[in-house]
Amino acid sequence: MNESFLDLAYLVAAALFILGIKGLTRPRTAVRGNMLSASGMLLAVVVTLLDKNVLSYEWIIGGIALGGILGAILATRIQMTAIPQMVALLNGFGGGASLAVAVANYFQGGFNTETGIITLIAIGTTVLIGAVTLTGSMVAFGKLQEIISGQSIGFPGMKLVNAVLLATAIYAIVMVIINPTDASWVYVLIATASILGLFLVLPIGGADMPVVIALLNSYSGIAAASAGFIMGNTVLIVTGSLVGASGIILTRIMCVAMNRSLFNVLFGVMAEGGETIDADEVYEGKVKSTSPDEVAMMLETARRVVIIPGYGMAMAQAQHAVREMANAIEEMGANVEYAIHPVAGRMPGHMNVLLAEAEVPYDKLVEMDRINPTFDQTDIAIVIGANDVTNPMAREDKGSPIYGMPILNVDKAKTVIVVKRSLSPGFAGLPNPLFAMDNTLMLFGDGKQAVVEITQALKEAR
Repeated sequence: MNESFLDLAYLVAAALFILGIKGLTRPRTAVRGNMLSASGMLLAVVVTLLDKNVLSYEWIIGGIALGGILGAILATRIQMTAIPQMVALLNGFGGGASLAVAVANYFQGGFNTETGIITLIAIGTTVLIGAVTLTGSMVAFGKLQEIISGQSIGFPGMKLVNAVLLATAIYAIVMVIINPTDASWVYVLIATASILGLFLVLPIGGADMPVVIALLNSYSGIAAASAGFIMGNTVLIVTGSLVGASGIILTRIMCVAMNRSLFNVLFGVMAEGGETIDADEVYEGKVKSTSPDEVAMMLETARRVVIIPGYGMAMAQAQHAVREMANAIEEMGANVEYAIHPVAGRMPGHMNVLLAEAEVPYDKLVEMDRINPTFDQTDIAIVIGANDVTNPMAREDKGSPIYGMPILNVDKAKTVIVVKRSLSPGFAGLPNPLFAMDNTLMLFGDGKQAVVEITQALKEAR
């Protein structure tokens, strides 16, 4: 293929990727952004295949068919509540694909001592990052799917072990560069990087999964970019760089939203414990419960209502019921909005995805920075399954492990209704003083059933 035409095609594909990512920044343009990115990838794949003069397409067609079938099955059958697990798996597959490309290119070269040093560095880097991404993502998937404990898992001296593993992996890369004919160092690199991926994610608790998923997404992009240097493929370098850079930016945003250090995320040190807080001391004699009928009566006279969704809503699969309740409240004449915390749920944008699936209008979803100044003008705030992201300790208690984490200032509303099964803590393991405040009423029970009963009571009152 003409070199100029190839470069032009890759440039168009890269532009489509950038426009696609730009489209993903807003719910209204997200579908179009996905289509633009997919079109760019299709163009890049077709042009690359034509440029390489592939003699036999059997394996390529087989791979496309197998991957397409598996992807379609997963996409159609997976529950919206399991999207974080799906994203973790996809990150792992991306890292594994880059790892496979690097290893295949190394062995295809027949351990040629004339292999360029840049290629050897790229092979070593891709193996390291790809293996870490693959095994780390599998651990993240296991924690999210509750196959393994979502709590921090580790042992004394784990940081030192991680440092030794990283140093060993770097040494193995150097030996691959110095003596590319010795394949044993490639095996050492794969083994140490795979173990390092496990040990980096195991100490991270379930509360920190949004940050981990964003970081692993970045790792998969960096691995893809490094694989592009191995293959001399410009569009792969550009695509991987876009994913890697956007993932790092998102990781930074998540760290700020959760009051975490990016350094600690990179080295698997998160959610350090604080002072032990007695839940009985926080709640005893102060918690007031309510009923769906009583909540409906209060909503009848409300003029402004804010709904705060959390992971509990996702677990109860209550997003459709919540939308129906919001519609019933609006029919009473109130204005309803949804307060979205950036790390509510198990991944960035988790609540946005769930509410979009329930066909909640995009303009009703209001980000934390915009909604917080309006809570003191809110008649009723309804918290559905959100805990840590509404905990005033983050704002007021300097001894709390979550102190400094930006939260939704739900407690500023005139009345707060918390829909929750019990007073059990969130992922941070802390009691929530919001539940014991004078303006808070607890509606105990299954989130979906409670919301359905509120909606029914509103309809009967009309």
